[in-house]
Amino acid sequence: MSRWSEMAGKASGEDYAARFAALARSGKNVHGEARFCAALVPVGARVLDAGCGTGRVMIRLAELGYDCVGVDLDASMLAVARQQAPGLPWFHADLAGFEPDSLGIAGGFDLVVAAGNIFPLLAPGTERAVVERLSAALRPGGLLVAGFGLDEAHLPVPPGLTLADYDDGCAAAGLTLVDRFATWDADPYAGGGYAVSVHRR
Repeated sequence: MSRWSEMAGKASGEDYAARFAALARSGKNVHGEARFCAALVPVGARVLDAGCGTGRVMIRLAELGYDCVGVDLDASMLAVARQQAPGLPWFHADLAGFEPDSLGIAGGFDLVVAAGNIFPLLAPGTERAVVERLSAALRPGGLLVAGFGLDEAHLPVPPGLTLADYDDGCAAAGLTLVDRFATWDADPYAGGGYAVSVHRR
């Protein structure tokens, strides 16, 4: 069972979406992840939102002109995504066994984004398998972008994944670190409890 599943009973997809809607109404920019990704690949690029949740990032990228596919294991989250953007492709799947062909999705993504603490909330021991699956979904030269917390201040669960572990898994999957930032606003990373990593296949 994923660490996310252990927490899922505490909040539904609607609760999660409502929290971000409230942030948006307060004037906070809730599209930092989409803006970050849009700076990496040209409009029209094919993007996989891995662990898409309620679709906040993917819907914004689609609005900006990207060809997007969303995948998540949480049915409650996907129900909200499908309600908000019924015309976009949303798939219910476990990232640890993600195979685009089996879902009827052609492979070859230009960018895979895993926002929202996806990696720390996976089932322990599956992180490398997920990296391998996501790397395999990328075209040569494609980018894997992942942002996640590294300490208790930035995670809803006790930290269990280090950057060194993540980088090792990426290297084993044929990915090379391109850059690392402290935020989705591309602030330089100099240590700290949150990191946004960009790896290239």
